[in-house]
Amino acid sequence: MTAGEVRVLLPEILAATADGQRELTLPGSEGLTVRSLLTAIGARYPVLERRIRDETGTVRRYVNIYIDGQDIRGLNRQDSVVGAGAEVMVLQSIAGG
Repeated sequence: MTAGEVRVLLPEILAATADGQRELTLPGSEGLTVRSLLTAIGARYPVLERRIRDETGTVRRYVNIYIDGQDIRGLNRQDSVVGAGAEVMVLQSIAGG
């Protein structure tokens, strides 16, 4: 990974929809947001994007996204800026009983 790239980390369950990759590397750019990052991921892995966002483009309520350890819900949600060199972690909540 170069300094200008963004690293996206996926749990095993989501990696299955990204050709088994647990880490994706995408080019960073000025003005990159979570929304545009997810759109870029969806262009390569449409099933993965559907697991993360619903048909309206909203992040599913059981999916948590962190930029360098900060939950996007405490930032600007999908409009949160993703800086070059950032690490974005996508996690699915697990429920059971």
